[in-house]
Parts: sequence; structure tokens; C-alpha cells
Amino acid sequence: MTAAFTEEFINVGGSKLQLLKGGSGEPLLLLHGAGGNPGWIRYVQALADHYTVYFPSHPGFGASERPDWLQTMPDLAAFYTWFLEDQGLEGVRAIGFSMGGWLAAELAATCRHALSKVMLVDAVGIKPKQGEIADIFIITPAQVTQLLFHDPKQSPEYAQLYVRTLTPEQQAVAERNREMAVRLGWKPYMHDPRLQALLARVRIPACVVWGREDALVPLECGQLYHQAIPGSKLVIMNQCGHLPQVEKPQEFVRVALDFLA
Repeated sequence: MTAAFTEEFINVGGSKLQLLKGGSGEPLLLLHGAGGNPGWIRYVQALADHYTVYFPSHPGFGASERPDWLQTMPDLAAFYTWFLEDQGLEGVRAIGFSMGGWLAAELAATCRHALSKVMLVDAVGIKPKQGEIADIFIITPAQVTQLLFHDPKQSPEYAQLYVRTLTPEQQAVAERNREMAVRLGWKPYMHDPRLQALLARVRIPACVVWGREDALVPLECGQLYHQAIPGSKLVIMNQCGHLPQVEKPQEFVRVALDFLA
């Protein structure tokens, strides 16, 4: 398995967007979570063996600029409709992870022609009725990492991604990512009160994927997404935390390819 991808910077509405792109076949858009774009890791390349993967860093994350007008998740969804139009990608398949799942849900609910199939993986965006979404802004990054995994030993890339000393440059990017995540998800915390009702409008195939042992975003949120999106499918991955794509990449990729086909 050889990772072959390019990094480019494209202009969207006067702002520079960092984009990783690779693979072949029909396009597939990946939308990362609040921690930022992890790069071309194992599950990304496995998907790129079947699709042309587009993996941007959201505005304000990584090396992407943030336009002054972009303040909220609906703003971010509007930015991505612009990106999809400019790239000729309207009607694309998409997978959104955590905060990126919230973004994908906003796109599917508010812009009917943006996506053709959507997969939401341990997505924030809906407020649970019983439990709560862990507040990642009041605990340390190390504590956040502890909540991400059910069993880190299952993850072939855990050490590479999470057991390392960040360079000053990487530390600066991590702080910038956190600042942008706060901007998008602070009040109300990590959800949009209107989203659950709007999801009744979704008419495309949708699959909700959840790690049963997610300690960050409770499984209840996945069940609420499943109930809110007509005809959606719910796939629960056992013995798995908040990042199925990293903790159990082979199983996750099987689920994703089965749905996307």
C-alpha cells in the first residue's frame, strides 16, 4: 500500500484552502473533526484505493485561511457549498467525522444538491437527552486523547498519531485548530438546536456509524441522528471509541465501502 497524494492550496471565495487529494475513481469528500486534519493515514489511503479522495483542512484549521465572515457551523456549510461548486463536486459522496459529521449533516439538510450519499461517524451536532457531549475545551489535550479510544492497543497508528512530542510548528497548528473549534462549537456547545428538525429534509442515502464505547459523544447521539434522518442506517462498532477510522480502520473501511458502493 503506497500512499500517493498531493497537497495543494486552492482559492475559495478569496481564501486559501489546504487540500489533500489522491486516489482514483469517483470523488469522495472527507470532513475532519475538531482535532484537525490528521493527514493521509491508513484509512484514507484504503478509501483512496477505490475513490478519488478530497481531504481539505477546514478554514481556520491546519494551513487553511479563515475568511472574516466565517463564524458558525452554518457559515462553514455555506463555505463548503462554494468549494463544491468551484471544484465541480456537487453531488459528491461524503464522510464526516465528529465535528465534520455535524458539518456533513448541515450540508445534507440545507443544500440538497451538495451530497449524494453521506456517512456520519460519531458526529456531534445534536444534543443528547440523557447523557452529554464531553467538553473538550475545559480539559487538557491529553485528557481528550484518553476519551477518544476504547482500547488504544487496537489502533495500528495510535503511537504515530498520539504518542509523540509536537514540534513548535505542530503545537502552533494544534492551538490554531483548537481556537477555530471553539469559535464553531462553543455556544451552544457542539450542537445546533435547529439541526435535528431540519434532518427530516434529508433525502439521500445516509449511514450513521458509531463506536459503542464512545466516551466523548454518547451513542444516544447516533441513535438520535438515525431517528432524525429518514431511511438512514445505523452501524454500531463494538469495543470501539470515538474514532472508528483510527481504532479499527479495517472494519471501518469495510463498512464505508459497503455503504458508498
